[in-house]
Amino acid sequence: MVVGVGSSSWSKEYSGKMTPFVLFACIVAATGGLIFGYDIGISGGVTSMGPFLEKFFPEVYKKMQEDSISSNYCKFDSELLTSFTSSLYIAGLISSFFASSVTRAYGRRPSILIGGAAFLAGSALGGAAMNIYMLIFGRVLLGIGVGFANQAVPLYLSEMAPPRYRGAISNGFQFSVGIGALAANLINYGTEKISGGWGWRVSLALAAVPASLLTVGSLILPDTPNSLIEREASHDKAKMMLQRIRGTTNINNEFEDLIQASKISKSISHPFKNILKKRYRPQLVMSIAIPFFQQVTGINVIAFYAPLLFRTIGFGESASLMSAVVTGLVGTISTFISMLTVDRFGRRTLLLVGGAQMLVAQMIVGGLIGAKLGDHGEGLGKAWSYFVLVMIGFYVAGFGWSWGPLGWLIPSEIFPLEIRSAGQSINVAVNFLFTFIVAQTFLAMLCRLKFGIFFFFGGWVAVMTSFVYLFLPETKNVPIEQMGSVWREHWFWGKMVKESKAGAIELE
Repeated sequence: MVVGVGSSSWSKEYSGKMTPFVLFACIVAATGGLIFGYDIGISGGVTSMGPFLEKFFPEVYKKMQEDSISSNYCKFDSELLTSFTSSLYIAGLISSFFASSVTRAYGRRPSILIGGAAFLAGSALGGAAMNIYMLIFGRVLLGIGVGFANQAVPLYLSEMAPPRYRGAISNGFQFSVGIGALAANLINYGTEKISGGWGWRVSLALAAVPASLLTVGSLILPDTPNSLIEREASHDKAKMMLQRIRGTTNINNEFEDLIQASKISKSISHPFKNILKKRYRPQLVMSIAIPFFQQVTGINVIAFYAPLLFRTIGFGESASLMSAVVTGLVGTISTFISMLTVDRFGRRTLLLVGGAQMLVAQMIVGGLIGAKLGDHGEGLGKAWSYFVLVMIGFYVAGFGWSWGPLGWLIPSEIFPLEIRSAGQSINVAVNFLFTFIVAQTFLAMLCRLKFGIFFFFGGWVAVMTSFVYLFLPETKNVPIEQMGSVWREHWFWGKMVKESKAGAIELE
């Protein structure tokens, strides 16, 4: 039995190279990750700022300042505070399904434009918020923006990139997420020092910068050949676009596959119903399992609540924000390393190595905090606190070159055209659903499980690493419209797919 590995061979060779035109378009589109990353970073930072908590969450602020009775793990436990953080993800979940229809009917660009505009409006409302209702409504608009962007941008990148560079290009989305989070942490560190206590407004309002980049950029983006063929009766425009992005006129093999995929796609009226068919079972399972696993790595515990976590173990407010900057920098660098290596070493190798690395780090951090940090008192002490910071950086690096970028890359490249928009919507919706659940429950879980929270997420990392080893085939360098081969040749999925040879799986 060949465990997990799919074939990296296919029936047709595609011509083409990485052209400056494609590189520019993908850089512009990848700024969609900036808004997601900026929000993740900014949320954790402002919720650790005293003036922000005092204005919108006075009970949490009072407990943080005065309560010496509550456990170190419980001082930030607040339903209202978690509602603020997680409201974005419910809005993103719902909007991703609307984005699916827009993406399929009108192309990837309109969804990117809507995402940027909604996020721009939300940033303005958040920066000007006078009460909790304005604050949360602004979060909802941010969620709509992220929902549309996260649905369309990964598809856009996968469709534009040449097969041999698809991993690096698609990982640009997560790299932008990391850049956005790092920028947010740096901004939080600076604005926390503004006298007068209004620095949090600057942090929230500056979300308008990446939103403006995405909104303006979407107006100049070219449409993908896949989308043009899917939406237009004439194929001339799509053929010219394919020649332009590949830098050659020898595009017949790829163009034929796109046309065949389009014919199958146009024969299907209800992609969400169609994706439930047995021949798409591998893709459906992956569209649910991969985003679920990405969230139960525990990464958003670090991303949302890093400053609060660092305050729990003994850092002060400024030190906590600077620690978040350090972990953000580690994540960004490791994601860049993933961009350079994913098309050489493959998806499976990075996921397996990264999973083992995250598991080791979580076990060490959980054990150390359990042994050294009591329910009350001043924290771990300086030396142990810095060691925990190093181990969290080790964990973030593991995520940065594995589940971070590949959690977006793999779903974006495995769907045939006829279910691609629906599949990506399911991927985004599941991602947001479990991001919401983790964000909504983490502070309560931290209070109840205490240091056991790291063992909880570590257990899931062990499960997902085993899942990758057994069930995820290698997809590096396989043309996106010939991806069916990796499922047919897989030890487990092949049995299922070969029983349903009719339809879209035959597009190769």
